Amino acid sequence: MGELIVVPTPIGNLEDITLRAIRMLKEADLIYSEDTRVTKRLLNHLEIAGKQIVAFHAHNEHKQLERCVQTVKENTLTVLVSDAGTPAISDPGFLLVRACVEENLPVSCLPGPTAFVPALVGSGFPCDRFIYEGFLPHKKGRQTKWLSIKDEERTVVFYESPHRILKALEECVELLGPEREVCVAREISKLFEEFKRGTAAEVLAYYKAKPPKGEIVLMIKGK
Repeated sequence: MGELIVVPTPIGNLEDITLRAIRMLKEADLIYSEDTRVTKRLLNHLEIAGKQIVAFHAHNEHKQLERCVQTVKENTLTVLVSDAGTPAISDPGFLLVRACVEENLPVSCLPGPTAFVPALVGSGFPCDRFIYEGFLPHKKGRQTKWLSIKDEERTVVFYESPHRILKALEECVELLGPEREVCVAREISKLFEEFKRGTAAEVLAYYKAKPPKGEIVLMIKGK
């Protein structure tokens, strides 16, 4: 019986990968990857050659899921990686993990990089209790989601793209109030890492004047 190992990969600085993660990548019979080009660059950096890398991403996961599970059964060690961070967190890799669990296949997840943990800790907001909400809905249910956290006492964590963060901050000002404290963490562990803290109105004004780039985590302090 094969085993699936979920391997977190660096979200920025390549030194963030663990020794155990490197060993699993070296020992893997097969690597399922969100973007094979990104994974090949990482393997080249680690001087790991000759690995079979198969795409598993948001556009093909349902179609190939049954075949993927069968492949996990047939191989001794299958590794799942995403482009960056820990697979299955707001990521289609969740479907493969769930399917393997349902088939009673051994599944292990290595500890390692994920964007929201350093973002939350670095925000300065309370992190003894928090809720992670993933990405905001693009259209349907978006306002409902905002209103559901209006009176939330815990810190709320969202992922957001640089193209939609201004819209998110505008909605935060409108629906939660301009004085609600927020923190935008951008490009965690990369060269231009930035934490912008302040009221929703202040942070919105800052990014209107200086449009952001890169991966973003938005944190909203509890009421």
